[in-house]
Amino acid sequence: MEFCEKCGKIMTVKKKRTGSSVLECTKCGREKPVGKNGAVISGSLPNKKKDIVIMQKGDEAIDMPKTKIMCPSCENPEAWWWMQQTRSADEPPTLFYRCTKCNYSWRSYG
Repeated sequence: MEFCEKCGKIMTVKKKRTGSSVLECTKCGREKPVGKNGAVISGSLPNKKKDIVIMQKGDEAIDMPKTKIMCPSCENPEAWWWMQQTRSADEPPTLFYRCTKCNYSWRSYG
């Protein structure tokens, strides 16, 4: 990582029309030639698999936490719950509930 000697901002690699590469300041545009060793740009982001819990009618939800909340359908006092970000990141997450007796699902907005 290189910083501009003039303004102190970070310099990024820019490819010239001639095919050569230079370091260019993101603020003032000052250019600096890449040294003999060159600039090595590498890296990749691993694809992380997300764990998805799928509940079907009649399944036992062993990994799901339970809470005491009244089911609006059968008035059972217990339900499984999970939290999910369904709106933008600056909004609170949505709480989902599933009744342990009748499997009715409903949501509560933070």
